[in-house]
Amino acid sequence: MCGIVGVLGSHEAAPILVEALKRLEYRGYDSAGIATVNDGVLDRRRAVGKLVNLSDLLVHSPLAGKSGIGHTRWATHGAPTVNNAHPHRAGAVAVVHNGIIENFRELREDLAKDGIGFETETDTETVALMAQRFLQQGETPVAAAMKTVDCLQGAFALAFLFEGEDDLIVAARKGSPLAIGHGKGEMYVGSDAIALSPFTDRITYLEEGDRAVLTRTSLEIRDERGELANRPVRTIQVDAARVDKAGHKHFMAKEIAEQPAVLADAIRHYLPADQETVCLPGAGLDFSKVERLTLVACGTAYYACLTAKYWFEQLARIPVEVDIASEFRYREPPLPKGTVALFVSQSGETADTLAALRYCRDKADHIVSVINVPESSIARESDLALPIHAGVEIGVASTKAFTCQLTVLLILALKAATDRGEMTPEARADLVSALRGLPQVINSALACNNDLKAAAQQLSSARDVLFLGRGLMFPLALEGALKLKEISYIHAEAYAAGELKHGPIALIDASVPVVMMAPMDPLFDKTVSNMQEVMAREGKVLLISDAAGLTGAGDGVWLSVTMPEVTPVLAPILYAVPAQLLAYHTAIAKGTDVDQPRNLAKSVTVE
Repeated sequence: MCGIVGVLGSHEAAPILVEALKRLEYRGYDSAGIATVNDGVLDRRRAVGKLVNLSDLLVHSPLAGKSGIGHTRWATHGAPTVNNAHPHRAGAVAVVHNGIIENFRELREDLAKDGIGFETETDTETVALMAQRFLQQGETPVAAAMKTVDCLQGAFALAFLFEGEDDLIVAARKGSPLAIGHGKGEMYVGSDAIALSPFTDRITYLEEGDRAVLTRTSLEIRDERGELANRPVRTIQVDAARVDKAGHKHFMAKEIAEQPAVLADAIRHYLPADQETVCLPGAGLDFSKVERLTLVACGTAYYACLTAKYWFEQLARIPVEVDIASEFRYREPPLPKGTVALFVSQSGETADTLAALRYCRDKADHIVSVINVPESSIARESDLALPIHAGVEIGVASTKAFTCQLTVLLILALKAATDRGEMTPEARADLVSALRGLPQVINSALACNNDLKAAAQQLSSARDVLFLGRGLMFPLALEGALKLKEISYIHAEAYAAGELKHGPIALIDASVPVVMMAPMDPLFDKTVSNMQEVMAREGKVLLISDAAGLTGAGDGVWLSVTMPEVTPVLAPILYAVPAQLLAYHTAIAKGTDVDQPRNLAKSVTVE
């Protein structure tokens, strides 16, 4: 979601802040701003839209000072306007904030009793006004910030900057992630290590409830009880090439192309070349004692869980429940003895998923996470954290993280089947061999780019699109529909193909394209039957299948794209590629913002 940066440096802060904010653009935003202190004088600049607008403003109206904070805002309370953009200022205080202050209305009423008015529609302005009131009551800047944080309810990451204080930033974290960067005579604060990586590789992650006082030469962290906390300094390697487009027009295109390499990394990590068994970190997990799996995630990660349900139940014979994180804890589901709760999140900071994990902490036998950021909150709070090795993913629409999530979940299902004696040695060897060959198959699928580009040109004029699939292809149909609507803004829905006659068939006519993902698998004939029902009603079918499937489907399809053959259990990972490319090229044809689609954020750190 929003991005925070801060610097106490030895060079001018404004260009450093803008550079750091550029590295947080992937989170999604609709306005940006910075504030600095120069010889004790606090000032700020803000602009709506892309960071280039802020950069242009700074050319004409520069900000001096070697101390500062910056922010990219994704609007929650209040429209994306200059007035609502961060940093927010009240007197001698400037504040940047990620998250939502849930009790801001009550705090506003309290401030109003003292005759304090408001200039914006935001919850964040309340934070600045509270801190300014504490200053007026005689509190020091640090005490004013701490007392303000004590008054807040909700989820937030905060950074305070004060007039007259050239060597001070106060930061606090509850719910939203925040990291401190250690330099030589310099200190930094940022929403994640990516923002700080050009300046330092030494990072301290704030824990839940932490407050931090930064100067250029010191860092004091206190926990939510007010006690001094000794948080470790970690050396983080962020590959600079992973946050560059590397010659591609968009990050999404680059990340789609990276999939063979990152999948190979993930497979080698869990299936080392010199062994045939799955290698998990630490003590691992013995699935022979697991009675039930509960899988929880949001968005694309939720579709990865739906796919994994098929794998765990078919291969390992473990009952699986899959739930959307934002609904899970509010149902207050009972977790029977022997339940393992598994959470999937690219960022490892997804607010709803983290809340669901905390609900399960004292109820499930084990907490397992599948994450892309090993230092994330979800990873740290899990009994077993399984990194997917996708590398930094910048595009808002998840691509390589999704296929890596699927791959790690399938490998976990393979281990579960082995532990429970549900797979013969021959079947296990065949699946291991197929997994090791998967990167090459994905590479072959990428060669279909031009065919998918041509299909996307036809699809781009549609107002509505249906995606259909059966079995393992049903979750992929859901993912395909999500990808199309989130970056091309075309309304798309997905259904299990067998449900066509139970309502969705009423939508079929010559104006509604139907994308069918149908490899030659045990359910292929049933899928073809559903396809015929569509064509009988003048529906236009885009069939994505392998050569045998396209031959078996017969004549009458509108468009077809040929995928390489693959063992059915791996088909969801392979067919994610055409779903991604179809959405990508459709968005290009429509001229939408591929990497930063409207209204969306990469990491959703508030409910």
